[in-house]
Amino acid sequence: MNINDKLMQDLKIAMKSGDTFRRDTIRSLRSAIKKVEIDTRKILSNEEVIAIIGKQAKQRRDSIVQFQQGNRSDLVEQESHELAIIEEYLPKQLSDEEITGHAKTAIAELEAKSMRDMGTVMKRLTTDLKGIADGKRISQIVKSLLSL
Repeated sequence: MNINDKLMQDLKIAMKSGDTFRRDTIRSLRSAIKKVEIDTRKILSNEEVIAIIGKQAKQRRDSIVQFQQGNRSDLVEQESHELAIIEEYLPKQLSDEEITGHAKTAIAELEAKSMRDMGTVMKRLTTDLKGIADGKRISQIVKSLLSL
């Protein structure tokens, strides 16, 4: 089952059960996907839909940080709840240990020695780990490994 079908199925379930928060979150995801489909004038693949959902999750994470800095715990709670629902549709994210393993392998294969080589390592890892690891986490791990 592709992601769009899963979203529609879950939207129907949320509507029948009266879960308005889940319904509204899924509708916002569908809206973001539909907007890109209209803009590009094509039906999106599963990978493209996952990328859009990933962007929505990143927006929620950024909003949570901003709301925490602004001492808006009510909005932090709302965004966190939305993020939890959105993450259900994303592939399982790699742990820091798994990312470190991939990073060490890439560094060895590319023979990276210093921070000057970070760009090539990052290019390789973001391609390999697309959708299953956040770029910011990858960057932090690669920096720590190359600065040793």
